[in-house]
Amino acid sequence: MPQDIEFHLPFPSALSPDLEEARQRNLSWVAGVGLVGEARSLEWYASWDMPRLAALGFPYAQGPALDLCADAMAFFFVFDDQFDGALGLYPARAAAVCQQMIDIVHGARPARAADACSAAFADIWTRCAAGADRGWVARCAHEWEYYFATQAHEAIGRLRGTPGDMETYLQVRRGIAGTDLPLSLGERAAGITVPAAAFHSPQLRIMRQAAIDVTFMCNDVYSLEKEEARGDMDNLVLVIEHERRCTRAEAVEHARGEVRRRVERFQELEPQVAGLCTQLGLSGRERAAVEVYVEIMGAWMSGYHAWQTRTQRYTNARRVLPHTGPGYFDQILRA
Repeated sequence: MPQDIEFHLPFPSALSPDLEEARQRNLSWVAGVGLVGEARSLEWYASWDMPRLAALGFPYAQGPALDLCADAMAFFFVFDDQFDGALGLYPARAAAVCQQMIDIVHGARPARAADACSAAFADIWTRCAAGADRGWVARCAHEWEYYFATQAHEAIGRLRGTPGDMETYLQVRRGIAGTDLPLSLGERAAGITVPAAAFHSPQLRIMRQAAIDVTFMCNDVYSLEKEEARGDMDNLVLVIEHERRCTRAEAVEHARGEVRRRVERFQELEPQVAGLCTQLGLSGRERAAVEVYVEIMGAWMSGYHAWQTRTQRYTNARRVLPHTGPGYFDQILRA
């Protein structure tokens, strides 16, 4: 496992003071909705320390806001692991299962006998949307739809057995990584509303894309051996190896270059944000929201990186579960 690869992410890092309490609340939640079973499953899940990811990635969040972030992170990783097994080899079945989740995004309620994933997501989406700005809800609904819909396309990649080209990889990976959603959750946790004119400016859109890409590209390096053993093709290192016909070490170095270029672009655009706010005639409150949003993106990049280099999800995976099998103990997603 290439855990010793370093990435330079020059963004401030902090930790929510509510971490310890959030850990207990999160364990109660995952057990209560049935997202994680007992004994070995709960122990394995606890070793990932999803609340620590939330506390690092959303250091300004506390109480219910931090709980929502921690629970959403739990859902992401548990749901993703459900496709490590047979389900992840049948695109049509994956699409059908995920359509049920998409329906929930658009107003459907899970059936009484719904599986734990449906129940957990319905709870998260209800908490996300409650009292939120309507523009934010519409945008976040699209992001969830993208996340769920691309699971089928990851399955297609597994059946293909070879990595796709870089453009195809990015379209699928940006979906299954779901890393636009934590940025939106960050807005919700911080209690801000970014004005549409600023949110859709070239500067913030490019910075947002950079923050999204940096997160999953670093993750692709750290989870490389885990994903390769299970037949996942949508990994940056594998794509570079395939396209460039280079060695593993060269591919990892190229991956580091992809991350570095996006970090540099983010830093290049950041000083332009103040002038943009002035040109758009934003009020003091709106300008403050944009400034906080820039901090949210930086905090997520540094926080996720700090978590993934320590979590046993990657560092201890081989000793807990067979590296060629599913990354879970319990099949909780009903196909």
